[in-house]
Amino acid sequence: MCATCGCGGDHHHTHAHTDENGNITIDASGKPEAHETEKTITVEEDILSRNNAIAAHNREHFASHHLLALNFVSSPGSGKTELLAATIRRADKSKLPICVIEGDQETANDANRIREAGARSVQINTGKGCHLDAAMVHEALHALNPADGSAVLIENVGNLVCPAEFDLGEAHKVVVISVTEGDDKPLKYPDMFRASDIMIVNKIDLLPYVNFDIEKCEEYARRVNPKIRILRVSATKGDGMEKWLKLLEAELALASL
Repeated sequence: MCATCGCGGDHHHTHAHTDENGNITIDASGKPEAHETEKTITVEEDILSRNNAIAAHNREHFASHHLLALNFVSSPGSGKTELLAATIRRADKSKLPICVIEGDQETANDANRIREAGARSVQINTGKGCHLDAAMVHEALHALNPADGSAVLIENVGNLVCPAEFDLGEAHKVVVISVTEGDDKPLKYPDMFRASDIMIVNKIDLLPYVNFDIEKCEEYARRVNPKIRILRVSATKGDGMEKWLKLLEAELALASL
């Protein structure tokens, strides 16, 4: 049980499974072995301190191998997976090699979608857990073994609360909001928008059909985080994707210095 958010699962125990096609899924919801003494951590600082130590190790690994790690966060249904798949399909592989760590409570559906789009992917299943933590990403990195100079895109579990607190070692959190949600999300979930360096407003092709004030949403985001960078995209139609790809290429070039 996670003391910071009440989610289930034991983050100290992960189990990797390989299916008949060689696809790797990491199960992060395993229970402690019978011979171990059960311990309950009730102090929030203890959990975050342990997580931050592993996140620092992840960050050192990313830096030493010139990897760009981005942590994609959102509420469910924002279109994160389609955004990543569209990014992979449109990317110039010579300038922007991509691999993906997928986080969901159950199934390998999203990792399979990423592989179909043309990138290597590892699925993390968190069980009852509502977010990824640094230890899960550490295990996934061992399984994924990304090539030096790659972009490692981490799709977190759909949740605008808990992932704000958990550093994974990423260079940036990228919060994705779709126009089918409320334009006041940045005010309702300020911790997430404050923790994110980049905001992507997705599904802009639907703006004529929904009651979403995009200027107001962006103003709310800047009210919470004046330094946040904002892009408008449609992952399905391609609007804004070229600008997004240029940003990724620039960030990867910085990571490669």
